[in-house]
Amino acid sequence: MQTHPAKRVAIIIEAPMERRLRTTLEAADVTGFTIVPVLGGSGRSGPWSREGQVGRAGGMVQVICVVHPDRLPKLLESLSDVIERHIGVVTISDCEVLRAERF
Repeated sequence: MQTHPAKRVAIIIEAPMERRLRTTLEAADVTGFTIVPVLGGSGRSGPWSREGQVGRAGGMVQVICVVHPDRLPKLLESLSDVIERHIGVVTISDCEVLRAERF
């Protein structure tokens, strides 16, 4: 089976910013993405956890999307406005997909 090059973009951001991030992805012509809760981790400020939190306000989510390499610059430009003033991490990885027409 033939594979096709793509870019996997993972964004970890504060949960209250999820709606704005969704809008940004859609405006950048990202046709699909997955959102998963982030339970905890460790960063520049040390370890953190959602344990004991009642609401989403202090939580984080990870948004994962796969895009055609040509769409990456537009996506990153759009993302810069969302993550610039908020806690967040964006990673970009090379990946391969089976059905290139979906990305």
